[in-house]
Amino acid sequence: MKIDFEKGNGLVPVIIQAALSLEVLMLGYMNAAAYAQTIKEGKVCFFSRSKNRLWTKGETSGNYLWVEKITLDCDRDTLLIQVKAAGPTCHTGANNCFGTETNKGFLYELERTIQERIDEETPNSYTAQLYQRGINKVAQKVGEEAIELVIEAKDDNDDLFKNEAADLLYHFLILLKAKGMELEAVEAVLAARAQSNS
Repeated sequence: MKIDFEKGNGLVPVIIQAALSLEVLMLGYMNAAAYAQTIKEGKVCFFSRSKNRLWTKGETSGNYLWVEKITLDCDRDTLLIQVKAAGPTCHTGANNCFGTETNKGFLYELERTIQERIDEETPNSYTAQLYQRGINKVAQKVGEEAIELVIEAKDDNDDLFKNEAADLLYHFLILLKAKGMELEAVEAVLAARAQSNS
């Protein structure tokens, strides 16, 4: 990756984005040394203009930004780094530095949590226990939740309807894991359908 550090007097802006939700978390700057350290350690290191030194995000809080993917823009002078954040990104305790809290993309975070609980066989985890009972039990549970959602759809209690919808989505994600698939694959099918119908 050939980054043009010269254009910005040795610094390039770096956009930090959550890898799963695509939420923009913060903006920082890197020089060549910060970039090299980021590549070496796998966690984002900036050049702090106020401290005039390299600064690894999370060095005091433990809220590191673990690198998942680095992309260079078309002019080679800006980086987009997709990360898995180990905690809140902003020093205020907020999820991001822009005050734009959102649940968009949360299903991907939930999918990762489900996968981790299953893969690690987390003790006392309902998710892991259901998964271990096999695909027939998981599929049966999805069917039960779908029926409960249909029943609530015919009534006027929006809270119960939303809860049943959440239960169905949760169990659907477990079923995807049991089938060895990911939500992104289903999303791609929907996107392809939308393009073919446009």
